[in-house]
Amino acid sequence: MSKKSNKGLMPQLLPAEGETVPQLRFPEFLGMGKWEEKILGCVSDVRDGTHDSPKFYRKGRLLITSKNLLPNGELDLVNANLISEQDYKQINKRSKVDIGDIIFGMIGTIGNPVRVRTEGYAIKNVALVKQKKELLNSYLVQFLNSEYIAREFSILNSGNSQKFISLGKIRSLSFPTPPITEQQKIADCLSSIDDLITAQAKKIELLKAHKKGLMQQLFPTADEVEQ
Repeated sequence: MSKKSNKGLMPQLLPAEGETVPQLRFPEFLGMGKWEEKILGCVSDVRDGTHDSPKFYRKGRLLITSKNLLPNGELDLVNANLISEQDYKQINKRSKVDIGDIIFGMIGTIGNPVRVRTEGYAIKNVALVKQKKELLNSYLVQFLNSEYIAREFSILNSGNSQKFISLGKIRSLSFPTPPITEQQKIADCLSSIDDLITAQAKKIELLKAHKKGLMQQLFPTADEVEQ
């Protein structure tokens, strides 16, 4: 089950196209006026990983690309390629990933934003957003999962034969932004739904495993039938 399941609520918490306030607003913010239009590169530190192709090894440091960014907001570290310590340090000179940062795909699969919870890897063809004072990453990661941003990415990528969005275009993204306190409230609301979705998804997987085990006990195998 995808964390993008909260998209039904997200459009109500964001201003519609041409509007400056959302359809649904928490009571304590009703009198706080319009949201301000912000440019991502002006309110966040936006970088990207390497675009080179370092050599892969059987042992080494993890290299994260867009294929390792999952739609549910998690990182697939198991299937990441491994690079040398030297390449890892070189890449991280300009794009070191820290806990709390946001990373998302720039080439191939655009988007699938992940709010970082683990460190110790380098990134390739992946955008990196570091939080500054005006914009909370806990809010931004939810916004990057919205249909609003999906449309923006589609417009910015139009005309390209390969799915690709440049660092300059990412920095130029413009979107409505509420005050910090309202950002935090929206982020808390949506992340609590994300947590509930994750918990329910785990329960479903456990039930599937239980059903499989039960079926194996209830129905004979081919060898047992032949006996």
